Amino acid sequence: MKLVVLDRDGVINHDSDQFIKSPDEWLPLPGSLEAIALLCQFGYRIVVATNQSGVGRGLFDMATLASIHDKMCKAVSLAGGRIDAIFFCPHTQDEHCDCRKPRPGMLREIAARFGCDLHGLPCVGDAVRDAQAAAAVGAQAHLVLTGKGEKSRFDPALPDGTQVHADLAAFAAALVGT
Repeated sequence: MKLVVLDRDGVINHDSDQFIKSPDEWLPLPGSLEAIALLCQFGYRIVVATNQSGVGRGLFDMATLASIHDKMCKAVSLAGGRIDAIFFCPHTQDEHCDCRKPRPGMLREIAARFGCDLHGLPCVGDAVRDAQAAAAVGAQAHLVLTGKGEKSRFDPALPDGTQVHADLAAFAAALVGT
């Protein structure tokens, strides 16, 4: 099975320091929906793995998060792609859960659910914590320079071997060889 794990905010859609708290605030980054469609056309299954501590902070509820994800899935579908699953961590950093990136719990859950090996699995994010979670399980970390990526690129905590791409479209083109 060919699988790609994508972070959400800053990779697929614009990020906000005030959190994406409603479907109206969810706005796709240029080329991201088409990039997902391209990956799907080449046989990749797409899984989103995203920290959503806004739930734990009380900024929005689970129904709102579901509405945001529904909008994202519909937008991807209209572009010709598909998101096969969405995994999220609703906890705050203070809760010290295993599913909040940089911890690898979400990625392990994806591997269990899809019955796949994480070694070398492409995981795309815009933050050091995304790359750290990937590295912790032997997945291949990819950093996009959208969202927090430009700042994250020079962070000394970025794992060695993290591949850097301008955006999700550049990652997708590199992965499929177009």
